[in-house]
Amino acid sequence: MRLRYLNLYAGIGGNRALLPAHVDVVAVELNPRVADVYGELYPDDEVVVGDAHAYLLEHGADDFDWVWSSPPCQSHSRMMKATRHRLRRYPDMALYQEILFCQHFVKVPWVVENVAPYYEPLVAPRQRVGRHLFWSSAPFEVEDIKRPAGFINQATLAGKEVLMDWLGIHFEQNVYLDGNHCPAQILRNAVHPRIGRRIFDQVTAGDGYAR
Repeated sequence: MRLRYLNLYAGIGGNRALLPAHVDVVAVELNPRVADVYGELYPDDEVVVGDAHAYLLEHGADDFDWVWSSPPCQSHSRMMKATRHRLRRYPDMALYQEILFCQHFVKVPWVVENVAPYYEPLVAPRQRVGRHLFWSSAPFEVEDIKRPAGFINQATLAGKEVLMDWLGIHFEQNVYLDGNHCPAQILRNAVHPRIGRRIFDQVTAGDGYAR
C-alpha cells in the first residue's frame, strides 16, 4: 500500500533519504535554490516551492498519511544568546503553533523537529537526540549518531565534503542560507538519514500503521 508523506521545510531531505520505496513524498521548501537541490536528490518526489507553515494548515490534517515538519531553528538556537550576536530576535512561535496543530488536528503519524533551544521548551518534547528535539504522535527510542570532529565549525567547502560523507547525501551546488557564507550550513541543519528512518519506523508502528 502506498503511503503519502508530507515533508515540510524539506531542506536537503535528511529525514527523507532512507524512507522505504512505498512512500510517496511531497516536499515543501521556501528557498528555490534549496528546492532545486532537493529535486535533484529525490527526482521522484513532488517538490512545492512555498510556505510550509501555511501548507501544513491547509493540507496536513487531511491529505497525507504521515507528516514531518522541521521549522527554522535559528531564533530558538542557543547561538542566539552568544555574545557575537548583536541583533536580538523574538523566538519564532510558528514552531509551537505547528506542534499544537499536530497534537490536536493531525490524526496520522507526525513528527515536529527542532534544535534544542536556549530556553526551557514551552511544550515538552517526546525525545531528544543529540542537538535535536522531537515532538511526535507516538513514542520512539533512537540513539544519536556520532558527528564528525568540529561539527559546528565545519564552514568551508572542505567541511561541506566532510558533512556530505557523514550524511551520505552528495550534491555539487553551494547553497548559502540566511545571507551567510557557509556552504555547510544546509548540511548541519539536516537530520541524519538513519535517525530519520528509525523514527519513521517506530512512530509508524506506534500509531498502528502498517509499514
